[in-house]
Amino acid sequence: MIKSMTGFGLATTDYANAKYTVEIKSLNSKFLELSLKLPKAFSDKELIIRNECSKQIERGKVNISFTIEYPEQERKGASVNTALLKSYYKQLQAAAEELNDTSSNLLQMALTFPEVVQYEEDVVSDEEWKQLQVTFNEALLNFQGFRNDEGSILQQDLSMRINKILELQKQVEELEPRRIPGIRERISQLLNEYVGKENVDENRFEQELIFYIDKLDITEEKIRLKSHCDYFLETLKSPDANGKKLGFISQEIGREINTMGSKANDAGIQQLVVGMKEELEKIKEQLLNVL
Repeated sequence: MIKSMTGFGLATTDYANAKYTVEIKSLNSKFLELSLKLPKAFSDKELIIRNECSKQIERGKVNISFTIEYPEQERKGASVNTALLKSYYKQLQAAAEELNDTSSNLLQMALTFPEVVQYEEDVVSDEEWKQLQVTFNEALLNFQGFRNDEGSILQQDLSMRINKILELQKQVEELEPRRIPGIRERISQLLNEYVGKENVDENRFEQELIFYIDKLDITEEKIRLKSHCDYFLETLKSPDANGKKLGFISQEIGREINTMGSKANDAGIQQLVVGMKEELEKIKEQLLNVL
């Protein structure tokens, strides 16, 4: 069972007059690219969350947002250090008078100076952290469920396209028996036309023809192509995350298809090979989103 790298998970819980919300979104990526948005009070827990994400999410471009909504009356405000503000303001005023500056925003400037506005530090209790973890785990569970559902759809599509390649290969096998006689006939006609039948050494002709036909033989390519396709379908059913492995198998499938096309020397077979390549390109596009 494969998983999609695209996922979404949302969880919300209420605890001690506060609303905890965790939202997880992901897109495809070769590696784990994790972006966390945590409340300042929980910033020391970031490493714990990142380690858990590395184990559970594995790969993808992931954005996780943690929010806590408190009732208005419980919001902690900011305080102003009045003495420090006055000191800054007087210094700015003196400098303005000396420079003949008539600016009227001195108070606004003083408010932006360090430590003038002070925010009360939030203290997080163990119970609050446990509640956030519960919400995060629930969001993660929903996120994994989304990935599994998307993966199931991807698996059906990939299986269908691999089976389509195998169907096209069967059609190649149906056309192949007429290929060699056709090649033999074309070469014989060309020799008769340009050299003359009476000037052709039949024994030498047969030797050269066998050598030439051997180079056009696609038996090994057909065997390997079927083997790679069967292995691809088998890997799809594995419980492990196999996106990269499936990508490697698809490359091997592509090599056999390309070799078959270059050896075919037959318009009908080459058309079928083009159909295989088209299906394989769609498979590769889908694999970009497989975990």
